Formats: sequence, C-alpha cells, structure tokens
Amino acid sequence: MSTYIFITIAFIAGFIIAWVVQLVTLTKLKKEYKSVQGLLESERLIKETMQKENNFLLQSADAALLVTKEKLKKAELFIKELDTNIILLQKSNEETEALLAKGEPAIHELKLKLIEANNTILRYKSQLDGHKPQA
Repeated sequence: MSTYIFITIAFIAGFIIAWVVQLVTLTKLKKEYKSVQGLLESERLIKETMQKENNFLLQSADAALLVTKEKLKKAELFIKELDTNIILLQKSNEETEALLAKGEPAIHELKLKLIEANNTILRYKSQLDGHKPQA
C-alpha cells in the first residue's frame, strides 16, 4: 500500500516538475519571439529609412544633372556668341587690311581705333561676366 502512495506521490511530483519545465520553456520562447519581432520591426524601419534616403539622393542627383545641363547650354550659347564675335573681328580686320592696301590711311586709322575700342569693350565685358556670382 505504501508503495502505491510513493508511486502516486512520485507521479504527481514528476507531473509538477514537467509542468514547471514546460512553463519555463514556453516563457523563454515567448521572450525570444517578442525579441525577434522587435528585431524584424527595427530592420523594416531601417529598410524604409534607407529607401527614403536613396530616393532623396536620386532626386538630388537628377536636380544636379538638370543644373549641369542648364549650365552647359549657357556655356554653349556663350561659346557661339564668342565665335560670332571672333568672326566679326576677323571680318573687320580683313576690311581694315583691304583699306590699308587701297592706301586710305585716315580710314585705316579710324578703323584701328574702332577695333581697339571693341577689344577694350569685350575685355571689360568678359571681366564683368567673370565676376558675376554663380546662380
């Protein structure tokens, strides 16, 4: 009879010990689950932040590209204007040489002064353009 009591007490004690072990294990698993969920949430937030930063950088790069293209267009127009001015100066020099060859020194003298004045104006203009603040 006492054997049955010891077996019953041992069975109940084993059941209680198993129940406590399972409870401790489940508690640890719940903590790990919450920890993993927090980690996944933080990774998702980091991913969203990185995507926003990437989009901002792409937009900044596009804006910089547009500004650069606009500056390039302005530079090309300025170069065309300079080419036109050079052609006009060459034509004027050729006319001056032709007048000199014809032997009209007074007109030649006036023409040289005009060329010199134009060169001075262009020099001042280029200096003023060089000192303008960049937009």
